[in-house]
Amino acid sequence: MKKVLLKIDGMTCSACSNGLEKYLNKQEGIKQASVNLVMNNASIEYDEKLLDIPQIEKFVEKAGFESLGIDKLEKEKKKASNEKYKLIGLTILAILILYISMGQMIGLPIFEILNMHHNPIYFSIVQFILSIISIYLGKDIIRNGYKNLVHKTPNMDTLVGLGVISSLLYSMYNTYQIFIGNEEAVHHLYYESIVIILFFIKIGKYVEGRNKDKTKEAIQNLMMITPNLATIEKDGKQKQVTLDEIQKGDIVICKPGEKIAVDGEIIEGITHIDESFITGESVPVKKAIGDKVIAGSMNYDGMIKYKAEKIGKESTVSEIVRMVVEATNTKAPIAKIADTISGYFVPAIILIAIIASIVWAILGKDIGFIINIFITVLVVACPCSLGLATPLAIVMASGLASRKGILVKSSEALENAHKIKTIVFDKTGTLTKGHLSISQIFNYSDLKEDEIIEAVANIENHSEHPIARGIVKYAEERNISMDSKKVTDFKNISGYGIQAKYNGVNYLIGNKKLMLENNVNIDKTIKENEINDDEILENDGNSILFVAKEQTLMALIGVKDIIKENAKEVIDKLKQQNISPVMLTGDNEKTAKAIGETIGIEKVIAGVVPKQKAEEITKLKENGFVMMCGDGINDSISLVKADIGVSVGSGTDIAMDSSDVVLMKDNLDRINDLIQISKKTMRIIKQNLFWAFFYNICMIPIAAGVLIPLGITMNPMFAAFSMTISSVTVTLNSLRLKKI
Repeated sequence: MKKVLLKIDGMTCSACSNGLEKYLNKQEGIKQASVNLVMNNASIEYDEKLLDIPQIEKFVEKAGFESLGIDKLEKEKKKASNEKYKLIGLTILAILILYISMGQMIGLPIFEILNMHHNPIYFSIVQFILSIISIYLGKDIIRNGYKNLVHKTPNMDTLVGLGVISSLLYSMYNTYQIFIGNEEAVHHLYYESIVIILFFIKIGKYVEGRNKDKTKEAIQNLMMITPNLATIEKDGKQKQVTLDEIQKGDIVICKPGEKIAVDGEIIEGITHIDESFITGESVPVKKAIGDKVIAGSMNYDGMIKYKAEKIGKESTVSEIVRMVVEATNTKAPIAKIADTISGYFVPAIILIAIIASIVWAILGKDIGFIINIFITVLVVACPCSLGLATPLAIVMASGLASRKGILVKSSEALENAHKIKTIVFDKTGTLTKGHLSISQIFNYSDLKEDEIIEAVANIENHSEHPIARGIVKYAEERNISMDSKKVTDFKNISGYGIQAKYNGVNYLIGNKKLMLENNVNIDKTIKENEINDDEILENDGNSILFVAKEQTLMALIGVKDIIKENAKEVIDKLKQQNISPVMLTGDNEKTAKAIGETIGIEKVIAGVVPKQKAEEITKLKENGFVMMCGDGINDSISLVKADIGVSVGSGTDIAMDSSDVVLMKDNLDRINDLIQISKKTMRIIKQNLFWAFFYNICMIPIAAGVLIPLGITMNPMFAAFSMTISSVTVTLNSLRLKKI
């Protein structure tokens, strides 16, 4: 078996991707096909003994789409789209045709030439023209319905398409009747229903397309995280090149403040590198000769030379892109309830309409009566209420969620949130604030704490190290005086810390080795119980700064990523609902477990890379539905792999666009709100589906003429009215979701 990823052109909505996927999976030689609407590609596993790529591309063409060859997952130029203008056009047409057809019924002024009673011919001609333009603007819906019907996979688009075409033909027939003098036929025109149906469906497809493009762009932007240019060394000379020019084995130079260009191994130099976008660890990692570096990570404070090992598609960043796309392709689809039902409902309605027409033809009825029966069945069974049952409730629930600061991007998230058995949290930026800050100070001097912070922050303000930035931010938040002119003789000592004068006084700020190298006595850090203060800070997950003034130890400063204020409360609420919390992080085990103990998470999985995170999510899914909550690039694969991906609003674009839910206000307690909204939403959806089915069970037999012998009949106009009543019932029930 072989696998190929083909770029597909011509898909505009989920109906397209679902239809293509079903068609491909029916073909001999294809073991499994998964079509990704977001990335416009198809992942196809096939038997190379039976098929080759050109044959597979022919299948795609027969399904009504075009294969653009193998998808290399490269950044695409954004194509201009005219969907927005089509929607604007349909909006104008909908307003016009509603005004013309119904305006005079409610007393609105109208041109005499368009008066349905005085000038029915012009009245019908104008509506006919407006409906034809609408059909042209919404032709993709009708085309998709036709494709799915031809490939024996009819869906909601198929029924809508049949309803639109049937309404058009029936209205044209009645327009002809008007022309030959039967002015009563003016009451049997359904041109406005054509325009309105296409208008509402187009709105849904436009929103779907916007979300798809945004997600696709975020994934493609991840490919651009590496720098465009890099410096390589050849024959003792430095040369600036593009990434494409770098070959395996080349010596690449990276200076402080630059990004690593390709994956490799350090052969010269010492530095600290921020790899948080991959590992999630907030503290930069010290790197020396023999250590690996990852493309896209930031070099902070030292110049290094490294040998290029992984380039192009082999790089870690490219691997993450590939895994995100693959996870999106292989994620088990939870079909919308209405779409699942329509798989059986649509063919059944078409069959009923055809059978009813044939039966009445056999019984000798004229063509007008037969057409009337056919249209009435389609109109009365047009899945407006069935189609509204799920999405309208989802829309109302999404509005409620947004008012609470929860952006829900998929109906599946609302449908499944109440089923969650396990919630997995990333640590950095999710359970913690995502940036370093002072957590504790041991003061051994006569100075006040703020005076120590003032001296340290002013000195650290000359450094670009993340710990230094965290201390400076902490000082600024406390309105501590900052004056860079008071700092002189600043010196960065790589691997140890910094040395400088503040107000003419010598300071040493760094690790224990810096103190020992400068003969600073640190015995005062030992307490009566013989536990060192630095051990206390270290056990609490801190990075430690020793601060010495004129060779005398002044203080120990603990710096770490601070836990969010309500994290423990959120975890406690989840436990009360029998939902198991898990921490999954790339950070070190000691720090992760310390945070887990503080907020009440017993299960902590630490030191995992993005691929391992996704594997852990898969294992957890064996015990029930899993929600993943994260904020970084390293979480993107796991967010897609989980049943529901939740990202915090302060997270990266790729995390937010890979997720199903975004917590806009960065408040973890909104997860509990999401679960409660989901519970009520599902109750409403089930009630909506009951009323939609109850209506269809009652009305379809009447529309088919079963009760004509009893004198009970139905025409398309009454069918449209009764269909409206069903839709109103579903709408009013869904409005109950305005609040919880």
